Amino acid sequence: MRRLGGRWGRELARVRFTVEEVPSVEPWFDGPVPLGQTVLQPPPATDQPAGSARLITPGEGKRPVRITVYRRPVEARAKGEAEMARLIRDLLVEEVADLLGLSPESVDPSYDSPDD
Repeated sequence: MRRLGGRWGRELARVRFTVEEVPSVEPWFDGPVPLGQTVLQPPPATDQPAGSARLITPGEGKRPVRITVYRRPVEARAKGEAEMARLIRDLLVEEVADLLGLSPESVDPSYDSPDD
């Protein structure tokens, strides 16, 4: 996050980063366990007319956007500390890129590279 914060500090100022043990999935969920998730928390319902939809930008409204990393799935996927660090770095870059509407490589040029 240090590198992302240095480069994208203003855009990420109202983004909250959290770590949880495991994601909540429905019993019928069929797919790979997510390693992370971005939650765009909408403004209160009174802020927009009923039936209207609009794009929510990071930090808009009273509550921040939240990017969560799920600790146990990340630990289960990684083989060692170095791989876990790269996995978390790439996961955060992907989530931030998706949030900002950019490619992961433009968010962090070291994305998906073996070296940090």
